[in-house]
Amino acid sequence: MKLPLFIALRYLISKKKHNIIHVISAISIGGITFGTMALIIVLSVFNGFESLVISMFNAINPDLEITPKTGKTFTPDSLLATQIRNINGVVYYTEVVEENVLLKYKEKQHIAVIKGVSKDFFNASDICKLIYSGSCAVSEGNVDFALLGSGIAGILEIYTDDYMNLLSVYVPRRGTSSVTDPTKAFSNKQIIPGGLFAVEYEYDSKYFITDINFARSLLLYTDEVSALEIGVDKKVDVSSVKNELVNLLGNSFNIKNRFEQQELMYKVMTSEKWAIFLILTFILIIAVFNVIGTLTMLVLEKKNDISILWTLGADQTLLKKVFFFEGLMINFAGALLGLVAGGIVCWLQQTFSLIALENTQSFIVEAYPVRMQIPDFVLVFSTVMIIGVVASYLPVRRLKIQAIERGK
Repeated sequence: MKLPLFIALRYLISKKKHNIIHVISAISIGGITFGTMALIIVLSVFNGFESLVISMFNAINPDLEITPKTGKTFTPDSLLATQIRNINGVVYYTEVVEENVLLKYKEKQHIAVIKGVSKDFFNASDICKLIYSGSCAVSEGNVDFALLGSGIAGILEIYTDDYMNLLSVYVPRRGTSSVTDPTKAFSNKQIIPGGLFAVEYEYDSKYFITDINFARSLLLYTDEVSALEIGVDKKVDVSSVKNELVNLLGNSFNIKNRFEQQELMYKVMTSEKWAIFLILTFILIIAVFNVIGTLTMLVLEKKNDISILWTLGADQTLLKKVFFFEGLMINFAGALLGLVAGGIVCWLQQTFSLIALENTQSFIVEAYPVRMQIPDFVLVFSTVMIIGVVASYLPVRRLKIQAIERGK
């Protein structure tokens, strides 16, 4: 094994009779390098966006959410609330009321979802970290405020420093069957826009958060809730708390963890990441298969060397290994350079934020987020080398035997 490796290394670094072989080898290594670097950068950027989006959704989504399987609301009695609070690991218990409403600000209107929350919501979530304008408060004394998603604020053109205009909230009045008098068909309240947050466009265009008492008053509720949000101690396994809640509540409720609450979003992000990976892998295959041309030219140039080695007793297996290892070395060099270059580019982006997002006002970060992961480096390197094995084996198997026969 050492002799084929030694000869292959000599062929790789030694001076060639024809400069075109140097050029083709450099092109092969360069193509593999750029392909590998692109894979590392793209996967790292996807990881960065995924981590950012997940962290933002985790800021508003509870560890566990309890909703009724039938109906829109239910009334948790004091005994049930006490039993849930007494479960080991439960640290926050938030009552939530949600309903579709019509928002009107000046002359503009928009359909949204009101989310009324109890006080524990701000202890269990990091929503205040996502506020980019105004304050993070839904009530002060007898005054109620609304925390609006950036999408709603953009559609209605709401500014938190505009104290002259209030946000009107309309919802169909429960139990109203006649609409002959529009004033009696809708329940209406006004509220002050207090703060603007940014999570994700769909969420930001849909939700606004306020105090649960304001929401209940608007919806003519008393003690009803749409959901219970449970905050779990970080030291306690969420799945164990979920199992206890299932045993306590039975089959009448849906209990979802954070992944289940945003299951579609997680699946879409994962699918997009691997779709891009496959596309870039196909491009990388084209670059790697330049090795075929390199090995073909090298075999033709080393025809005399092959004849000499054959005369000295080298068999076909040894000669095949020489050029096979030559191809692997080209792939290895390109993959290694690509991993290093990709890592350096990602580090520079992480450290200096070289490439900025085009519209920073609509997102929470100003530059492309990057997150490098060791499994991605291993995956990319393995992919390049597997493709390289195939690309090195095919020309050696076909051209090497022809060259030996000519040497005889």
